Amino acid sequence: MNLPAETRALGHWAGNAKWLAPVAGLVIVGAFFQIKSPAFLESTNLRFIAAQTVLVGVCGVGMTFIMIGGGIDLSVGSVMALAGVSLAVCLKNDLPPPAGIAVAVLLGGLCGLVNALIITGLRVIPFVATLGMFGIARGMARFLADNRIVRLEENPDQLAWMMQPLGSATWLAPAVWVMLAVGILAGVVLNLTVFGRQTIAIGSNETAARLSGIHIVRQKLLLYTLGGLLTGLAGAFLFANTCEGDPTAAAGLELQVIAAVVIGGGSLMGGEGSVLGTLLGALMLTGLVNGCTMAGYQNYVQEIIIGAIIVVAVALDYFRRRSPG
Repeated sequence: MNLPAETRALGHWAGNAKWLAPVAGLVIVGAFFQIKSPAFLESTNLRFIAAQTVLVGVCGVGMTFIMIGGGIDLSVGSVMALAGVSLAVCLKNDLPPPAGIAVAVLLGGLCGLVNALIITGLRVIPFVATLGMFGIARGMARFLADNRIVRLEENPDQLAWMMQPLGSATWLAPAVWVMLAVGILAGVVLNLTVFGRQTIAIGSNETAARLSGIHIVRQKLLLYTLGGLLTGLAGAFLFANTCEGDPTAAAGLELQVIAAVVIGGGSLMGGEGSVLGTLLGALMLTGLVNGCTMAGYQNYVQEIIIGAIIVVAVALDYFRRRSPG
């Protein structure tokens, strides 16, 4: 199909710029909010932004695999809240923190597995299947919490250290190091293993992948379970950040997670994505939210900007894919 020269040029530019988009976004966000608020680039605030990036970043790594494989998960915000509430309930019932974190992670993985079973077994499209889990997980979180915030009466901040910088002011919070370790491991798996290559193959052309001998159902089960496990881990960090189990927490966070993947070079059509790009995209979005808060902008401004970013990123991916060469 012949496209206008302007469209081909835009598609070519988008293809070349997809790796630079999160970096450019970081520069723009940093420069703009530094002008609006001189404290934005201070080390204390930057370490705070890094810690807050963990929620979107860890969850975004799992979403990267899912979207590269041609799927999507709209339930991550609700699952994250469910995991956080389950951890709070475990601690309130005197379970040791490692056991509570394990419960949160495994519960997230179970939600991901259920999503995959619905998609592969009932042939429900990912959008609808995960939208259903969106409501189910949120309802389960409210049920576990008895429709109220779960607060610990004794030692409520026992996991707060995970989201706080250690020792010297130059150190990052432990959760940030966990996010970086998860990102490195995920990057190796995606780029250097058979599992990663099969994920890309399925997202690029599922029919061709099936004909080449790839077990599509098993791969999707693994992808959504992996995404769920990482969402559960993000839910544990959510509890550590707030020191309470809030069944209404992380509402709308799925938009930030999807936006981080798309900004980082991922495609809603599958077959493309980057773990590093996702983490940079998550950092950019967290910086955006932090900057809006420091500048005194209302929450609806953040929502409008994030929505616009998704539209622009998807449009650029569309033009890039339609541009020959």
